[in-house]
Amino acid sequence: MSQDPCILYVEDNIANRLLVRRVLEASGYSVIEAENAQNAFECIAKNTPDLILMDINMPDIDGYTLTRKLKQMPSVKNVPIIALTANVMKGDRERTIKAGCDGYIQKPIDVDMLPEQIARYLREA
Repeated sequence: MSQDPCILYVEDNIANRLLVRRVLEASGYSVIEAENAQNAFECIAKNTPDLILMDINMPDIDGYTLTRKLKQMPSVKNVPIIALTANVMKGDRERTIKAGCDGYIQKPIDVDMLPEQIARYLREA
C-alpha cells in the first residue's frame, strides 16, 4: 500500500466528487475520480487503488453491474468496494453486498464520519 492510501471514487455527480475529495484529502488520502464505468476501467489500468467508493445510480453502467465486473478482474478482485449511495430503502444494502460490494455508506455522507469509515474498511481489507 502506498504512503497515502489511494481511493478511487466512481461517481457521476461532480458536486459529490468534489465534496468527497476534499474530505478524504484533508484526512491524508489520495483520491482518483471516475465519472463513469469507462473512466473507472481507465483509472484502474493506470493505478490499482487501495479502496473503491462506488456510486450505485450512474447513467451508463450502474454500480451493481460495475462492481460485478470489477470483482472479476484479477488486479482489483481483492480491493474493497464500498457502495456510497442514496439507495437507502429496505433491501438496498443487501443488494449492494450481493453485487459484490464489501460495505455500504449512505448519502448524504457524514463528513465527520467518512474518513473513519474509510479507515475501518481499509483495516478490514
